[in-house]
Amino acid sequence: MTHPAMIRDATPDDIPTIAAIWNPILRDTAISFWPGERSEQEVRDYVAERQKQGHAVLVAEEDGQVLGFASYAQFRAGGGYAHSMEHTIHLVPGARGKGLGRALMHAIEDHARARGARLMIGGITGSNVESLRFHERLGYADWGRIRRRAANSVNGTNLC
Repeated sequence: MTHPAMIRDATPDDIPTIAAIWNPILRDTAISFWPGERSEQEVRDYVAERQKQGHAVLVAEEDGQVLGFASYAQFRAGGGYAHSMEHTIHLVPGARGKGLGRALMHAIEDHARARGARLMIGGITGSNVESLRFHERLGYADWGRIRRRAANSVNGTNLC
């Protein structure tokens, strides 16, 4: 399905909208690995740093309204991961299920591929069933899971 939204690079004018899309997810769900809401300045810094590194922060705009954003950056530090990227993608609730996420995803994949990326990773919590299904429909495979360990221990060693 082709979505009629325009996909474009995020600009400083998009920062409040990106924060407004992201913060309810950070605040009200357990699907993000970020511990709390991000201020507009933190979002501004996030966008600026990714763009400075040559990675994309893209927004999907329809009728002058930003309905979602997507981004990627190197998965982990170090030369061994230089071509392995991790992405994030979020939409306003009313925009889901209409092909907009797919359009954003293809756009960031194309951007990353054009800059030499060979692997795109989605770090997704097991409780985020919608995202797991979305990624599966796009051909992503489940490569591994981080299992929960007993509280305050690693390999049986107490951390407290």
